[in-house]
Amino acid sequence: MAQHPKFSLSLVTPAGPAFEGEAEMVIVPGDAGEIGVLARHAPLVALLKAGSTRVYMDTDSPDEVRTFATGPGFFQVLEDRAIALVDDAVLAADIDDARAQQQLEDAQAELDRVEAGDSTADRWQLEQRIRHAENQLRVSGRTV
Repeated sequence: MAQHPKFSLSLVTPAGPAFEGEAEMVIVPGDAGEIGVLARHAPLVALLKAGSTRVYMDTDSPDEVRTFATGPGFFQVLEDRAIALVDDAVLAADIDDARAQQQLEDAQAELDRVEAGDSTADRWQLEQRIRHAENQLRVSGRTV
């Protein structure tokens, strides 16, 4: 098959890069729907929501796709470079379903205690932990 042109892609979290390299295509979870980008894409700035980010190293080979559970953030495309700045990114293959499920249950239980007045934990942080765990379970293939 013919090789498609590649572009530089960075997937960056506050902890550092989750992915840096060349890709043929990336699909990110835009706030208004998925956004697919190939080389020579028009300039773009978009909001991202939590979801699945798929990096296609070689579009002719299904084994060359890296899937990440990514949090909300921003996405920019300029010339042959794209950057996604997200609050977290976990390679789907590295997601521990049991750990994510436990984190979800723990955060939901603590949120229930906050709502009952039995805890002073930060509601916003608990809601973020719930969304993070739910997103990981969705991306790994488990439903929540």
